Amino acid sequence: MDWYLKVLKNYVGFEGRARRKEYWMFTLFNVIVSFVLGIIDGLGGLMTESGIGMLGLLYTLAVLLPSIAVGVRRLHDIDKSGWWLLLVFIPLIGAIVLLVFAVMEGTRGSNRFGEDPKSDEGGIPAMA
Repeated sequence: MDWYLKVLKNYVGFEGRARRKEYWMFTLFNVIVSFVLGIIDGLGGLMTESGIGMLGLLYTLAVLLPSIAVGVRRLHDIDKSGWWLLLVFIPLIGAIVLLVFAVMEGTRGSNRFGEDPKSDEGGIPAMA
């Protein structure tokens, strides 16, 4: 839940880097919420004629910008420009390429987009 809230708080943050865990935990939470809202839409009769649930649609619109921002930061972590996210508009191939990028390990150390987000994690404390 903390990873999800972290992304929502940084919803317009297109600079910096997002590690894999941040990206995938946000994605997992979105899938779970969308599934639950789909069930509620179906049971509550909130489906439109085209089969789109109203609650699901509102949720998708609410998390659209944070989703794009975390996707851009994830690309930055592997030292790719956020413009690579436009591959999503190429049917099938674009989604496969972006999936491969999303599972790749981030660049170790600093890159042109900032410091390594893993470097501030608790390691072994220095001995005095």
